[in-house]
Amino acid sequence: MTDTPSVPMSRWQAFREFTGKVARLTAPYFSSEEKWKARGLLAAIVALNLGAVYMLVLINEWNRVFYDALQNKDAEVFWRELGRFTYLAFGFILVAVYRFYLTQLLEMRWRAWMTGHYMDRWLGQQAFYQLELQRHARGTDAPPDNPDQRIAEDMNLFTSYSVSLSMGLLNAVVTLVSFVGILWSLSGSFAFNFNGQSWDIPGFMVWMAVVYCVLGSVITHYIGRPQIGLNFRQQRFEADFRHHLVRVREYSESIALDRGEPVERRHLGQRFQAVLGNYLQLINAQKRLTWFTVGFGQAAVVFPFIVAAPRFFSGAIQLGELIQIASAFGRVQDALSWFVDNYSSLAAWRATTDRITSFEESFQALAVAPAAEGVAATPAGPSDGLSIDRLDLTLPGGVALLGAAGLSLRPGDRVLLQGPSGSGKSTLFRGLAGIWPWAQRQLQLPADFGSRAMFLPQRPYFPTGPLRDALAYPEPAERYSDDQLRQALRDALLPELGARLDDVDSWGQKLSGGEQQRLAAARALLKQPRWLFVDEATSALDPAAEAALYERLRALVQQQDGALISIAHRPAVAAFHNRQWTLVPGDGSAGAPRYRVASA
Repeated sequence: MTDTPSVPMSRWQAFREFTGKVARLTAPYFSSEEKWKARGLLAAIVALNLGAVYMLVLINEWNRVFYDALQNKDAEVFWRELGRFTYLAFGFILVAVYRFYLTQLLEMRWRAWMTGHYMDRWLGQQAFYQLELQRHARGTDAPPDNPDQRIAEDMNLFTSYSVSLSMGLLNAVVTLVSFVGILWSLSGSFAFNFNGQSWDIPGFMVWMAVVYCVLGSVITHYIGRPQIGLNFRQQRFEADFRHHLVRVREYSESIALDRGEPVERRHLGQRFQAVLGNYLQLINAQKRLTWFTVGFGQAAVVFPFIVAAPRFFSGAIQLGELIQIASAFGRVQDALSWFVDNYSSLAAWRATTDRITSFEESFQALAVAPAAEGVAATPAGPSDGLSIDRLDLTLPGGVALLGAAGLSLRPGDRVLLQGPSGSGKSTLFRGLAGIWPWAQRQLQLPADFGSRAMFLPQRPYFPTGPLRDALAYPEPAERYSDDQLRQALRDALLPELGARLDDVDSWGQKLSGGEQQRLAAARALLKQPRWLFVDEATSALDPAAEAALYERLRALVQQQDGALISIAHRPAVAAFHNRQWTLVPGDGSAGAPRYRVASA
């Protein structure tokens, strides 16, 4: 899966592929639970666009009558037409205001639905985690890069461009149909002699407008085509720069302790230089296009007067008809020049569409990844404990990492998992949790495993907000009383935080590593899981605090008639366990895993 096609295709094929992408991204909203509101808004916007064109037709006719009155010095018609213009202008303003309002409302509703839809898919079934794993497996440049930008910014740009450009195109088509007849009837014919024969071209102004705009569109495409790729890369470089800024903020303490400011400044500077370098190329491309489009637009102001001037000076038409011809020509020229005027927006729209499409393709690839990787998970059945009939874990590249078979975890067990660094201890936990995609699992799980199993990682996550929310995460804090929350904090050796339950802060940065691990333990003591998996979750604690917490965690699982399995390197932790699993090297045969789990 790539962001851009690897096989060259014709322009028609590229156009069909792009319109297909737009249709696939657009259809879900207009077929969703909000389809009637969406379709109603769209129908109202279309009707208002048609109404706006109709008002322009009336104003075009008014031009002829009004300027003829000026030429003929007819005061009665002059004042009457001024009064008529008041009604026409008010009607046009009314249509324009509600067209703008409903267009913005549709964009907002569509963005809200699309953002919610992709957030559900991204956060559903650990897709956010699986996508990152597969992205790192293929290399950090592989899609989808910066999913936060796809959801936060690209959805907004896609809905905005889709509505504005499609309505602009509709308006251009309707305007062209409405005014081309007016221009045809007003422009008369153009007669000339060539090679001894007389030629007569009816609707000469229409043909001049067509030739003028077709030439302009072709030239615009060749001048502006580089903007498509530049817009695509600009969005990516901007997201990369913003992402690294966030990482500096998240790891501010570690960077400060390492005196890493010069390195981070250099890295940020490199990313920002990529932003500026690509943006400079984009500016130059837009400058080249602007040279042509501005000149094209200015020439269009006088072009109809130049063409129609001979008929005016010959007396064939009056001033009002000349103004009406110029106005009609301008409308036809504007309609035919829609591609010229919107090329930069079209380029940005295409880049945004490609980015969201690659995001969508990532979800589709994730849906079929287990079959592609040969992953097969046996449905879990009820059991008094956890039985590992077979668990084979591989690395993203296909190298067999770890194999386990014939293992069990029963109520009352307290298992210490040990092995060399990098042997796959944490990956074994991921396999048991069902979040590691490169796995073959045949497990028998207790009936309450999904609701009463809990994993404590070495680096826990805490949402920014009130402390009570960080402690109860991911459950709502309202589920627990203040006394329960404070008791959990006291049991986890954090009594001083009991008075700060309503303090709002970034707890993942505010607290020290040891405090974060104790707060994660407080979660377990609060929620009282039956099956507890601890992955070096006390590595930042002093021996006394570690012993106190382990004693309480051991008492917790005993009280719940459950089991505890820990990854730890300190010898003192072994005293809190009654069994041991050890990762030992495999037999080295072809296809055999690097390590296997031995029970003692």
